[in-house]
Formats: sequence, C-alpha cells, structure tokens
Amino acid sequence: MDANTIRVVAAVVEREGRLLLCRRPAGKRHAGLWEFPGGKIHPGESVSEAARRELAEELAVEVLAVGDHLLALPDPGSAFVVEFYPVKIAGEPRALEHDALGWFTPGELAGLDLAPSDRAFVERSGYAPP
Repeated sequence: MDANTIRVVAAVVEREGRLLLCRRPAGKRHAGLWEFPGGKIHPGESVSEAARRELAEELAVEVLAVGDHLLALPDPGSAFVVEFYPVKIAGEPRALEHDALGWFTPGELAGLDLAPSDRAFVERSGYAPP
C-alpha cells in the first residue's frame, strides 16, 4: 500500500447464522447502500483498536475479539482499502450513525444494495449463495 492509501476496518459480525449490515446515511459516500460496519484505521492504531472505537461510536457495542484478516479490497474511485475481519461483539447494536441496520442470512445478502467493496467481499468470501 502506498502512503495515500486509507485503511478501513470492516467488521464481519455473525450471530445465529446472520450477518450484521448497516445502511449508509444520506450525504455520505455510498449513501443508501448496505455495508459491514467499521471505519478508518487511524495512524498508529491497530485493527483491534479501530474496530473497538468504530463499533462503539457507530453501534454502541463492545468488541470482544477480532479474528484473522479475511480479505482486503479497494473501494473503487477512492483511496480507501477495506479490510474485512471477523468480529465478536457484546450488546445489541443500535444505528447511531447509519439510517438502518439489520441481521441478514447469507442468502439474503445477494438481494441487498451493497457498497462496492462489500459486494465484492460477499461474492469472494463464500457468503453469497452459488
């Protein structure tokens, strides 16, 4: 990655066979599209620290664990590289910065309007049905 790359952590939160996704609010890049929750990794911050901070800010949940890196994908047309990690949380998520959130089965993901990197992750990760 070059110096202009902005790293973003995306939390793949699974509960009872469903994945947590959030819909981006109006006025934001990819407004109205669904994404895995997360956000920018600040300079000097670890992936775990970024996940804890972002999910507390966005969803009012506590991050219990961050697993091994799953996939990194560029966000087309930007300097963002979205890094997907499995994340375990405690608490019931609330949409503090998104206009909606939901728990979706892998089969339901194909029917959502996903942000480009999230769509690519779903297609490459095996979460999408064949």
